[in-house]
Amino acid sequence: MAIKLTDVAKKAGVSPTTVSRVINNYGSLSQKTIDKVHAAMKELNYQPNSLARSLQGKNTQLIGLIFPTVSNPFFGELVDKLEATLFEQGYKTILCNSANNKEKERAYLNMLSANRVDGIIAGAHNLGIKEYEDIGLPIVSFDRHLSENIPIIGSDNFHGGYLATENLYLRGCRKIGILTGSLKSNSPTNERLEGYEKFLTEKQLQSHVFTIDSRASSMALKTIEIKRILENEDLDSLFCTDDLTAILVYNICQEMNIAIPQDLKLIGYDGTKFVQNYFPQLSTIAQPIADFADLLVDLLIQRITTPEKKLEQYYALLPIKLIQGKTT
Repeated sequence: MAIKLTDVAKKAGVSPTTVSRVINNYGSLSQKTIDKVHAAMKELNYQPNSLARSLQGKNTQLIGLIFPTVSNPFFGELVDKLEATLFEQGYKTILCNSANNKEKERAYLNMLSANRVDGIIAGAHNLGIKEYEDIGLPIVSFDRHLSENIPIIGSDNFHGGYLATENLYLRGCRKIGILTGSLKSNSPTNERLEGYEKFLTEKQLQSHVFTIDSRASSMALKTIEIKRILENEDLDSLFCTDDLTAILVYNICQEMNIAIPQDLKLIGYDGTKFVQNYFPQLSTIAQPIADFADLLVDLLIQRITTPEKKLEQYYALLPIKLIQGKTT
């Protein structure tokens, strides 16, 4: 029997109007009353969303996509491929841009759960969201550790970092710096740094690691920090762990009359179609975006249709490739 709003009201010892006000976050209510209503809803497994109630026990053919922002060309292209691939399989998508906001990601996750989406593909990098561990929905992750029982799809970031550094070395560079993002994001992309350091250790060269947390820094602050590095550090090359940062470095070098590649060799990471089309001079490590989309969708559908099947946490490390441009 379907649980009704009046059942929740009775369980919580409040009026149906109060339950409605809690659900819709309307009016002034005490925290004690709000907690009582939420506890009753959880105990009765009541889903306030009308779509969820009407489709209880059925597939919605909806998939939630949680990513940082589609304004970033890499995530924009990946989401585009995911949406197209899912549509071919009969699914529609709900896109959630979580930016760098943990509470926003948590709110979206709860919304997707309330709407009973069939599954979730998650690729944001916020930390400390325990709901992933007990949400009870099929989930696959892109390049991010979420839980021990959620498989991760990514590329061979370690080899990518190694290959980028090797490319600079083969171009005669010996003072090779790396410009990377936050190392606290619990992401396999940190392995790009490990690949960089491994190559330098093999060649008995000193590492020069510069960290800019793009989640916390404005573009102005990022620009100031890059200028400081270029002015004060003795480098002949720089490996940026994403293409947008590499393009920013390139533009700053133009302003500072630092010739690329004569004075400084530069390589990025991601290799999106956008960058290849609009900034083809950049040497970069390209990730297989179309292959990511195919595998993420395939694994998620497996989890939806055969939930009893056990999947490895690290399911795949897809190969990357070097695109040789004019900046190295």
